Order: sequence, then C-alpha cells, then structure tokens
Amino acid sequence: LSRWLTPVHDRALLDRSVFYGEPSVKDLLKRMRDEERRAFAKMYLIANENNPDLDKVPPFQLTEAQRRWEEEASALSMMAEVRRLRQSTLSLLRSLPDSAWSRVGTSRIEHDWVLRDLAEHLANHDTAVLSQIDDTLDRIGARKGLSPAARTHLPELMRLVPVTLK
Repeated sequence: LSRWLTPVHDRALLDRSVFYGEPSVKDLLKRMRDEERRAFAKMYLIANENNPDLDKVPPFQLTEAQRRWEEEASALSMMAEVRRLRQSTLSLLRSLPDSAWSRVGTSRIEHDWVLRDLAEHLANHDTAVLSQIDDTLDRIGARKGLSPAARTHLPELMRLVPVTLK
C-alpha cells in the first residue's frame, strides 16, 4: 500500500473518484479501516472471553470529531490509520496460543464467528479492496511517471506471497 501511494506526485488524485458515485482511493482506505475496526472488536472479545456474546459489541460509528478529521485528512493519513489499526490486530493475533484460533463468539443478530474465520475474512476483504485501489490508481492516472516498483499491480504482488487465500 505504501509502495503504491507514497510515490504519487499529485496527492489530490487520491481523493478523486473516476466517475461520480465510485469510491476514491481515500474512500477505499476508509472501507479498509472500518472493516478492521469492526473485526478487531469481535476478535478482541473472542480472544479475552469464553464463548462471548458478539451482539454486545457496539456497532461501529464515527464520532463527529472523527468525521471532521476524516474529511480533512489526506489519503496518506488514512493509510497510516489503517496501518495503526492493523498493527493492533496483528499484535492481538500474535499474542494468542495456537489453540485460540478455534475460539468462537456467538451472535443471534449476525452469525457465530471463529477467530480464524475473522482473520481470513479480513485477509479476503483486504484483497478485494486492494484490487479496487489498484484499479482506481490506474484509472485516475496516479501512476504516470512513477517507478516500476510503484506501478506493480496486485496480482503480481500476490504471486510473491506463498499462501493462497480462500
């Protein structure tokens, strides 16, 4: 993500969508952040309680101050926020013993979640959103004049990862 966004010369492009109604790169980063927040709250509860009731997790909502910050923040600031949240998630997951990956949280509103399934959900969500960011960067012309490393597309980067996602 950093390799794609930090070299962009015209940062205003990251706040623009290709067509009206389509998400900008910044909007897609917000989507990643929001999903990370929702998943982390459930993961934390599952990791720290036996068979927790996930319906007790309050729905994710931005405060007015957060909304104002979000409107003024750059896409790179949004990327930094995503990175900070991901570090919290990874720290939580790394601290768990192997046996904890099968822990379950129950919900009558949504569905029951296994900790491993939540982690896989985040990985799949990331892949989908990163694919959209990759496409959007090309369509808005943000990669023009950048180095080959900054123009590398997601499928090529995914080939470097030895793990196959569901």
